[in-house]
Amino acid sequence: MKYIVYILRSLSAKKSYVGVTDNIKRRIKEHNSGKNFYTKRHRPWEIIHTEEYPNFKEARDREKYLKTTSGRRVMKKIMKEAVTRYVH
Repeated sequence: MKYIVYILRSLSAKKSYVGVTDNIKRRIKEHNSGKNFYTKRHRPWEIIHTEEYPNFKEARDREKYLKTTSGRRVMKKIMKEAVTRYVH
């Protein structure tokens, strides 16, 4: 089974969210329908980045890293590149 680390961007606030799932379509639907405590306040969300991993441990380690200070810096670069792609 593959696991996906994903980064969401709120379309209504300057917020981002990092998570892990084995079903990205189901998970984004859950975020946008208000099933997650944090994300329901900042709906709607869009996926701006995904990374695939062969097992849950690797995916969870990456998610944890992206939530650290240095990981947030990496995430900001990813988000900036995503915005640039959509604008141009």
